[in-house]
Amino acid sequence: MSKSGPLSGITVIDMTRVLAGPFCTLMLAELGARVIKVETPGTGDDARAYGPFVNGKSVYFVSVNRGKESIALNLKDDGDRDVFEMLLAKADVVVENFRPGTMEKLGYGWDDLHARFPQLIYAACSGFGHTGPHSQRPAYDMVVQAMGGIMSITGQPDSPPTRVGMSIGDIGAGLFTAVGVNAALYDRQISGEARKIDIGMLDCQLSLCENALVRYSATGEVPGPLGARHPSITPFEVFPTSDGHLIIAAGNDTMYQRLCEAIARPDLGADARFQTNPLRNENHDALIPELNTELSGESTDHWLEILDAAGVPASPINDMARVSAHPQVEPRNMLVDVPDETTGTLKVAGNPIKISGFDDPASRESAPDLDRDRAAILEELGVAQAAQ
Repeated sequence: MSKSGPLSGITVIDMTRVLAGPFCTLMLAELGARVIKVETPGTGDDARAYGPFVNGKSVYFVSVNRGKESIALNLKDDGDRDVFEMLLAKADVVVENFRPGTMEKLGYGWDDLHARFPQLIYAACSGFGHTGPHSQRPAYDMVVQAMGGIMSITGQPDSPPTRVGMSIGDIGAGLFTAVGVNAALYDRQISGEARKIDIGMLDCQLSLCENALVRYSATGEVPGPLGARHPSITPFEVFPTSDGHLIIAAGNDTMYQRLCEAIARPDLGADARFQTNPLRNENHDALIPELNTELSGESTDHWLEILDAAGVPASPINDMARVSAHPQVEPRNMLVDVPDETTGTLKVAGNPIKISGFDDPASRESAPDLDRDRAAILEELGVAQAAQ
């Protein structure tokens, strides 16, 4: 399978399932790698059973496994193990997201593989990584969102604990794994050594908490949920309008003065309590009601036109339908077609990594049916089908 991208020529053996690992290998495929998904015979990736479904096929699965190949192998069967090892011998990277110890039980842990396939980069993505007292615990997105602190700073101040509205635990870990794979590929080119990449979902959540973590470290104050308000910039939050809401992000003093002029409230710009961002933060409770009163008198579209002309960052709060139709999305090729014989053509998110010199086509190959590519892969390996 020929692909265009900076990782063209790189072969990835994908032993992952559900979301964190498959999202990592999806991004590697988007960058041009050949991704061969090794699945459990009969059932395959657990995500094949997750909705929504179109004509019986999971579009959840399609969204993160498009452009990959599939072969079903039972790694407790000698013949299938032989095929798997032939794949590893030709591969550059293997990615797995099993609980630590699972690959070792199969005889395919890092130490075993590195000794036999010294060119093979090994990327493991698990709930808590391969070290530490919690390494053997299972984890899902919701677990690490709670444990990693991100739920403690999400939602309204008086609301129950709130999950981030997308799977940031899984997606964050998948992205960090993809970063690690690319770094290891570069290092192998320089040093000749293949490396093990050990990614823990909890580690990734801690990293993503950035501002909240350093605020606690510096001040001893435990951050809590602030709704849509930024903890250290004012005004930087949701405001009511006559027909809904909008976001205003006046990220510095100059933008704040522009905002005051744009809404015809120069007095707020001149007020000594609001002259600098630290003062605005300190006097947040005095400033925001004034802005709310002014902004609630006109429609969202009215204010967006005025604020855009003034150079003040602002936005409506789009749902999926509105963002899909946003005029910035199509020129960036961020909705691509995935033709599929079962589901029909689906629209999915395109590749946000735009690199000059490489095509960014308007369509992608769909996700494979389970074991779809067995015959072609076995022929490539020189293995007779009848022997399997």
